[in-house]
Amino acid sequence: MNRPGRDDAPDRLYTITQGRSRTDPDNPFDLVTLVVAESAPAAGMQSEHVAILGMARYPTSVVEIAAELRLPVSITKVLLCDLLASGRVSARHPHRPAITDPDILEQVLVGLRNL
Repeated sequence: MNRPGRDDAPDRLYTITQGRSRTDPDNPFDLVTLVVAESAPAAGMQSEHVAILGMARYPTSVVEIAAELRLPVSITKVLLCDLLASGRVSARHPHRPAITDPDILEQVLVGLRNL
């Protein structure tokens, strides 16, 4: 079974991120962060950066981008930090759910279990 990203040669992932394996602790990206392209790709950009800008024409989550690129999320975050630092993407977190009452959430959970 081939697992995209995990079974890739480590040197390929090392090359994509230019040797970086982690992002700064204060990076704004988690799995559900929505990424939006702020500019079009420029000539000479890394192919993964171009692909991200194409996907992020509309708000797209980090996990969706990683799945489409077939890369681990950690590597995708490094690439996104590059684009964020250059002003080519913006990051925003999805809106909090309108329902925060634990009783309503419990009723929904019971209803789902009864299906």
